[in-house]
Amino acid sequence: MKCIAIIIGWLADKIWGDPAWLPHPVVYFGKAIAWGEHRLNKGPHRRLKGGILAVSLILLTFLITWALLRWLRPVTVCGIPINIVIEAILIFFCLAGTTLIKEVKEVFRALDRSLDDGRKQVARIVGRDTSALDAQEIRKAALETLAENLSDGVIAPLFWLLLLGVPGMMTYKMVNTLDSMIGYRTERYRRFGTVAARIDDVANWLPARITALLMTLVGVFLHPKGSSRSLPQLLRFIFRYGHCHASPNSGWPEAALAGILNCRFGGPHIYFGELIDKPFIGEHDRELTTADATIACKINLWDEILMVVITVAIVLHGYMIWV
Repeated sequence: MKCIAIIIGWLADKIWGDPAWLPHPVVYFGKAIAWGEHRLNKGPHRRLKGGILAVSLILLTFLITWALLRWLRPVTVCGIPINIVIEAILIFFCLAGTTLIKEVKEVFRALDRSLDDGRKQVARIVGRDTSALDAQEIRKAALETLAENLSDGVIAPLFWLLLLGVPGMMTYKMVNTLDSMIGYRTERYRRFGTVAARIDDVANWLPARITALLMTLVGVFLHPKGSSRSLPQLLRFIFRYGHCHASPNSGWPEAALAGILNCRFGGPHIYFGELIDKPFIGEHDRELTTADATIACKINLWDEILMVVITVAIVLHGYMIWV
């Protein structure tokens, strides 16, 4: 039954993505974080107050989800366990692969229309200031986000699903939402978001490296034009550039995609009015094209399928810990 919940949740994401008309738990996560940040991110002891907010929201998410599923466990409708239905719905909410690929494709289509359209479209999926980005920087921003969020939006949620069940998956989404809202190294969030950022680093450490490995395996199989690297060469590339990022994790999937596409990511960007100097990932600063986006989206899709298959296989063999 657990496998059925996983498959239904994943297929629902493939079919619907994140429909705007459907209330999403992450939206409410964001409102709770914004409410706490507005009231606590001022005065002395900001690091402590930010840590209390982050830990409280993380624990509450786990406990509420666990209690709900446990309470619904004996309830059935027409012989169907309601808790499995709820699990499938929550898995659907936690996966963001379809929407991510769709948004990246839209960036490249918008850029084909005009530079201004490209800037507006990429601003939907990145946190940096996009008002002065040129066409190459827009393409790089979209593909960097595609690689990074394959881990955040697909691989990591499934990883935590395997470890701690649906409550762990939902809790990971809270951790990730905290980091995306207050985990920046800007003047406003540098102290307040420290604990949230560190928790996110820990939660994503292994999933980010699993993501890079899966991308490498799929990338070698797809053999994109312009990349002549073998599997050992790609792995060496990833180990060379995976740490070249402000985040201890984001650089790994970005390095994997840069190695596959034989391009260069990274460099300085503006976040919330502040210039953040990021190292470069890769050495070949070539012009990116729509063909690169097509290859990158295929890699994301096949990585997602591979991770779902692995997850279901582990569940079938009973090697996971369900809460």
